[in-house]
Amino acid sequence: MPRLPPSYSDFFHSPLTEDVEELLARFQQTDSVRYEAFSAIWRQMCFTDVFIGITGRAEMKRFCRVTLATAVKYFLPPYSYQIRVGGLYLMFGFYHTQPATPPVKIRLDLKDWDQVQKFLKDSVDSGHHDVVYIYQRLVATKAIHYTAMPHFLTFQKQKKPKREPVCAEFLGRTTAVLELISSDLLGELTNIQSQYEKLKEATVEVSGLVTMTHRDFASRLTDCMSGFIVWQQKTFSQDNGGKNPGDDEEKPAESSSSRARLLSSIKHKSYSNFQEAPKFRRHRQAEVVDSSSSGAEQVQETVSGQRKRERPPSLRARTWKSLGVTQEERQLQTWLLSAPEQQERVQRTNKVAPFRR
Repeated sequence: MPRLPPSYSDFFHSPLTEDVEELLARFQQTDSVRYEAFSAIWRQMCFTDVFIGITGRAEMKRFCRVTLATAVKYFLPPYSYQIRVGGLYLMFGFYHTQPATPPVKIRLDLKDWDQVQKFLKDSVDSGHHDVVYIYQRLVATKAIHYTAMPHFLTFQKQKKPKREPVCAEFLGRTTAVLELISSDLLGELTNIQSQYEKLKEATVEVSGLVTMTHRDFASRLTDCMSGFIVWQQKTFSQDNGGKNPGDDEEKPAESSSSRARLLSSIKHKSYSNFQEAPKFRRHRQAEVVDSSSSGAEQVQETVSGQRKRERPPSLRARTWKSLGVTQEERQLQTWLLSAPEQQERVQRTNKVAPFRR
């Protein structure tokens, strides 16, 4: 009997991913990174029951690898810090509740090691000691397996596996602009600009000739940053799901205009590559088009006619032409070339009788 395909994919399982995103969304609403808040949501959703229903040992190990890989996916960038903390707590919960013996280890790719160290450093600097404690517990129990690839490399698999779509609500937003507005940088810029203007006014010769800076540079920078923050909040707000109301109306017009531009470019390329036929062949093309025969026969006759016209002279004809042999001499039979023209053909008389028994 042929082997039945598994009920879940090799790397990720769609129903499991939906449940994990639901848990992380609830954890995100708490606006906290404490393990106490995460564990309460874990128990409320009864997340330990995801392993119930699988009886085979091999299938159980495969499903445990899928659960741990799903947790690791949310532990790494490009997700926000809170979602990455939730991914770490998921790794801890899945590892300690899995029924597989021996327990399946967490595969952590070596190329992501720098991101993990930066995450731990940020946690220590921010004072989130429970995050560091959970990670150190995983390291102490040797739950992490440092590998060269995040998944097993086996034969008969596609080279570029299908990746799960990234949840836009979990992505980390850029906060550098907010930090720039809240800092004293704009005040310092204003003071420096005023000092520069006073020094320039003191120098009467160059006061009206030299203009190296903008007088309203600080106010213009503030307006640009405010506009960016408003656009970011409007685009990535959770209320409208990351979409503006006017996007759906603008997309059909943009798609139609892009399609029209594409068609015009294709026509332009095809017309530019068109070669006009010479004058002595134009009447032949017109005759082929106007004939009443079928399209396939017309094409075949045209191709055969082109082959006949384009066939070069043979080597024999070129040799005769170079030697100066006329058309009459070409028609002379080969067995009369060494005999006089008046001599008739001599027939053999000394024929030998066939052998008979």
